[in-house]
Amino acid sequence: MALHIQGSWEGWSGETIVELTDGSVWRQDEYRYEYRYAYRPAVTISHGKMDVAGMSRPVRVRRIS
Repeated sequence: MALHIQGSWEGWSGETIVELTDGSVWRQDEYRYEYRYAYRPAVTISHGKMDVAGMSRPVRVRRIS
């Protein structure tokens, strides 16, 4: 199943909360600031890092729901 961010995406702010289309919710777990607007970008999560399509690198995340 392909994962996407639910709704619009504005990048990493340092404390970003991300809701995915499968209903899971993730919190940014390392500081990173990078702005990029996209609507429902594709996401890959591997080894505790989330890679959002169009961003420069994956960021460590923690599932909160």
